[in-house]
Amino acid sequence: MNKKYIIGGVIIIGFIVFAGLTLKKSLTPYVSFSEARRTGSMVQVKGERVNGTEHFDINHETFNFKMKDPSGEVFEVVYHGVKPSNFEQATEIVAIGRFSNGKFEAEQLLVKCPSKYEAEGMQT
Repeated sequence: MNKKYIIGGVIIIGFIVFAGLTLKKSLTPYVSFSEARRTGSMVQVKGERVNGTEHFDINHETFNFKMKDPSGEVFEVVYHGVKPSNFEQATEIVAIGRFSNGKFEAEQLLVKCPSKYEAEGMQT
């Protein structure tokens, strides 16, 4: 067999392995709060905001609030950024981050709000 084909095959296999490992690192699975606390790795948790618990800490430049998961567990979320503009209308929040020092340190927040189209459809 020609050396060029062997070298080319090894390079292609190397790129496939590299791409697979990179993709695996970028995936953040949905987990429960208790599992997120246990693993300490980057995950996504989904829940409802607890009304009246949100505040912006000007000294640390963080937005803090509490979330409740579907099983009823409540925990504090610390988001290093500004409050999303539609946070008050949120029906569901997805926080992407990891547990650290008893709090969920979120790097990203995804806010799900009720659709204006759903409300129009209900008024028949």
